[in-house]
Amino acid sequence: MLTANLVGERRTFVTHLECSLTGERYEADKLQGLSAAGRPLLVRYDLEAAGGALRREALEARPTDLWRWRELLPVRRTENIISLGEIETPLIPIPRSGGTNVLVKDEGRLPTGSFKARGLVMAVAMAKELGVKRIAMPTNGNAGAALAAYATRAGIETLVLCPSDTPEVNVREIAAQGARVYRVNGLIDECGAIVGIGAAEGLWFDFSTLKEPYRIEGKKTMGLELAAQLGWRLPKAIFYPTGGGTGLIGMWKAFDELEQLGWIGSERPKMFAVQASGCAPIVKAFEDGVEHAERWENAHTVAAGIRVPKAVGDFLILRAVRESGGAALAVEEDDIVRATADSAAMDGLLLCPEGGATLAAYRNALEAGLVSATDDVVLFNCATGLKYPLEDRSAVLDKNALPDLAEL
Repeated sequence: MLTANLVGERRTFVTHLECSLTGERYEADKLQGLSAAGRPLLVRYDLEAAGGALRREALEARPTDLWRWRELLPVRRTENIISLGEIETPLIPIPRSGGTNVLVKDEGRLPTGSFKARGLVMAVAMAKELGVKRIAMPTNGNAGAALAAYATRAGIETLVLCPSDTPEVNVREIAAQGARVYRVNGLIDECGAIVGIGAAEGLWFDFSTLKEPYRIEGKKTMGLELAAQLGWRLPKAIFYPTGGGTGLIGMWKAFDELEQLGWIGSERPKMFAVQASGCAPIVKAFEDGVEHAERWENAHTVAAGIRVPKAVGDFLILRAVRESGGAALAVEEDDIVRATADSAAMDGLLLCPEGGATLAAYRNALEAGLVSATDDVVLFNCATGLKYPLEDRSAVLDKNALPDLAEL
C-alpha cells in the first residue's frame, strides 16, 4: 500500500529552484511563485545523490503508483503527502482507429478522471508543506476538479474561477468536492487575471498553471512512467494535447533527469504539441519561428481543456518541440469529433475531446510524412470521455409491439 511505503520522514534530493528563462537560483524551502523575470521556476535535484540512493532495480520492485518516484519528487516530509490513489496509467493499443504501433496512455483512470490529478496532488502537497492556507486558480474544468479534491483532503480553502461555458459536469464536481466555484464571462486567461489581482492583494496564493513550481513535478511522472512501462526506452513520437503545456514541459524534464541518472540514453521522442485550430497560439509561434506566442483572440474549440489563449510557459513548450524534432500541430473541429468517435466505435476506448485531438493530429502527421506507420507512437488521453456529453444513438423498442427481432 502507498502509506506503508512512505512511513517516516522522507529524504529529498531537491537543491534549489531555477528560473526557466534566466537560470537564476531561488530557495526551495520558501513559498515561490514566478521568478523575477516573470517566468516559471523549475525544481532542481542532486541527481548524483539520488541515483546513489535509488537503483533502477529497487524502483522496479515498488508498487506502480505515482509515489514510487519519491526520490525524484519535491515533498520532504511524509505527513505532507496526500493521495487519492494515483495509479500508473495503462498504455492501450488502438489498432483499428490508430494503427498497429499506436498506444494511448489513458490518464482518465486517475483520481478525478484526468491527468490534472498528477500536477495538483504534487502542488497541493507542497502548498501544505509550505503552510499555504488559501488557494485560488482559474480552470477550464478538470484542473479545478483535481485542485478541489486534493485541497479539501489537505484542509486548504480553495476558490476556483472558470469560463461560463466550462462543461457542466466539471463545474458541479468542483463544487461537490469542496471548493467555491464561480463562472466568469471570459476565457481562462481572463479568469487568471482576476486570480492574479486577489493574489497581489494577499487574499490567496495563485495556483495558475506554471505560476508555482510543483505542478510540473507531478506532471513529469507521465514521462517517468512511460520510460519504465516501455522497458527504459522511449517511443519515436509523443502527441500531447497542449493548453498550458505543463505535461509536455514536465515530460521533457523527466527525460533529462532519467538520462542524468543513467537509466535511459540521449535519444528523445519527437514531441508534438497538439492544439485546436480555433485556439492555436503555440502552433502559430512554432510556424513563425518565434520563442513566445501571442494571445489567441476569439478562442473556441470543443476541446475545452486546450482552449488556452496564452501560456506562460510558451517558450518551454516550443523549446521541447524544436529540440526533439517534433512540431506544433492544429487540428480542425470536425477531425477532433471524428477521431473521438472512431476510437470508441472501432477500438472501444472512449477518449475525451482533447485525447481525440491527439489521434486526429497523429493521422495528419502520418499523412504529411512527419511520422511513419512503423514508428511506435504514444498519444495522451488526458481525461475520461465520460465527463463529456455523448451523442444519443439509441433507438426505441416498444415491448407491446415488438418487431421481427432478427431485423434489429
